[in-house]
Amino acid sequence: MKLQLAIDRVPLEKAIQIIHHTKDFVDIFEIGTSLIKDYGMHAVRKIRENFPDITILADLKTIDEAEYEFEAVYQAGADIATVMGAAALNTIAICEEVSKKFKKDYVIDLLEVNDAKLEQLLRFETAIFAIHLAMDQTSLSLESLLETTIGKLKAKRTAIAGGISLQTIPLIKTNGIDIVIVGGSITKSKDPSASARKMKEAIGD
Repeated sequence: MKLQLAIDRVPLEKAIQIIHHTKDFVDIFEIGTSLIKDYGMHAVRKIRENFPDITILADLKTIDEAEYEFEAVYQAGADIATVMGAAALNTIAICEEVSKKFKKDYVIDLLEVNDAKLEQLLRFETAIFAIHLAMDQTSLSLESLLETTIGKLKAKRTAIAGGISLQTIPLIKTNGIDIVIVGGSITKSKDPSASARKMKEAIGD
């Protein structure tokens, strides 16, 4: 499994510091939606300038204007971008086309995607499917969301996000997830480097 670190709701310079302290243990660095809303493509360009060799995911959460947004973020230096699974199928198809053009990856975020829509999304063979427990969701657990979703993804590349901790890693490993997305348990810790190392050791290679 790969470890993805989501960096959100911090100043850009703080994000750069976090990356500097954790880059030896993190496989993918996510420039969170809040950073992109605060700083735009400048956040992507600035982080790429400071870290030319890391893998950058830009959490655009694209819902429309797919060609413009995906081209802009790939040109700024991102390796991966996200589109909402709730978007129109044509929008997601454009994301796929642009990703192929730039030889990049893309993620379909499954927030608020029902079973009927999920079945339609399975046509996107090259996507990474992100099972995502929303921060505002209080009536659903990570365990129940994972158990009700993973079997429907039919061996697609998968990621999982939402309240991930060391305690939830055994459950995630059992279900064969490819990418574990961790945020506050690392970025808000007193020692982000040590927290990232422990998480990476827990998930393994």
